[in-house]
Amino acid sequence: MTISAQTKKIGVYSATAIVIANMVGTGVFTSLGFQVMGIQSVFALLMLWIIGGVMALCGALSYAELGASIPRSGGEYTYLSKIYHPAIGFLSGWVSVIVGFAAPIALAAMALGGYLGKVFPQFNPMWVGALVITGITIIHTINLFIGSRFQNVFTSVKILLILAFIIAGITTGNPVSITVLPVDGSFAQIWSGPFFISLIFVSYAYSGWNASTYLASEIKDPQKSLPKSLLIGTLIVLVLYVLLNFIFLYTVPIAEMHNADGPIIEIGSLSANKILGEVGGNIMSLFISILLVSTISSMVFAGPRVTQVIGEDFTALKLFAKKTKRGIPVISIILQSAIALLLVFTSSFSSVLTYLGFTLTLFTTMTVVGLFVLRITQPDIPRPFKTWGYPLTPALFILMNLGILYFSLTEKPYESLVGLGTVVLGLIVYFISNHFSDHSTITANAEKS
Repeated sequence: MTISAQTKKIGVYSATAIVIANMVGTGVFTSLGFQVMGIQSVFALLMLWIIGGVMALCGALSYAELGASIPRSGGEYTYLSKIYHPAIGFLSGWVSVIVGFAAPIALAAMALGGYLGKVFPQFNPMWVGALVITGITIIHTINLFIGSRFQNVFTSVKILLILAFIIAGITTGNPVSITVLPVDGSFAQIWSGPFFISLIFVSYAYSGWNASTYLASEIKDPQKSLPKSLLIGTLIVLVLYVLLNFIFLYTVPIAEMHNADGPIIEIGSLSANKILGEVGGNIMSLFISILLVSTISSMVFAGPRVTQVIGEDFTALKLFAKKTKRGIPVISIILQSAIALLLVFTSSFSSVLTYLGFTLTLFTTMTVVGLFVLRITQPDIPRPFKTWGYPLTPALFILMNLGILYFSLTEKPYESLVGLGTVVLGLIVYFISNHFSDHSTITANAEKS
């Protein structure tokens, strides 16, 4: 690789910023209202976020080994294609295109519009979200460095604002009387159906711990930088999430987190009002809107790289591999943002959230299972990074996710079946694309990765 080519790539800091920005977004500011509908113990609620964080860390450790061994952009698409079959990889890529990035972008835009609407009621939340998606899309179609620097700045601001919010919450003069220790029934709630259903929302909140794997080819020295970005980013977010949810519970009574119509989504705004008063709450709602800009930006940045890799492998879809002179997959970026805009104008928040959580869990579980498969089938493949705690860490991730999938199917069958229907539709698209594609291209790219 030439020096000039190397300098065009992003470093550990930018890759870590993308991981953090992908993770810290809609979920942590919106999902607690759903969780308190079935869980009343503060201890169980905090354990929910600790367990979710440990799961994300186990997943990050597993993906770190896969990413270091197979340093090509595409995330699950690349790994599953190499480990199992191109069809399985294509299905995960299909889900990433339709669900994995476009839906979270739409959710973040919806939440951003809702929070901004608390400050400026005259603004239409739907159109605010749509305009933000459009503006960020334009930024990321211009230049890789502009996009990465934009990402770094907003992610740094995001972390500083969250830390300021946590400090303000700890020093509040009117806290809720709670105990973080277990009480009667706390452990029973941890092993209940509502707990595992809530893990869907928590898993969504932690989703993004694998973000840098989607652009591995654009990272400097990915064998070393990729694992660092995954682990550092996930650990930072785990600590922030547990502290942030403690502040929510410390400042807002559980009874005020839901009403007769269902859960309150703008938990961050409720907490800010308790801590800072109405004016301060409005300012914090404005800050949370800014945080969500970073989340949308990171997914607009990372997601299209999956579509690009699919276009490189399947000649029938080569349009999506087209890049500008600056190396930007502009068609893939526009496609993803168009799907996100469609969801903003046509879908409800809660249905998209459940559907998204089930579908993403399915493929991340298959990918971590692939870590075991790759160790058996290709024991001699170079592994610059090996998963810490193997085989316990990936096994824990798989078992917890299987529990989530089981309770999703039993407790939320409609959304889960819609998710499975998306996978089946992707299989149809695969066979059509595969029929009209050059198989030698797929094979060559798989071997190169």
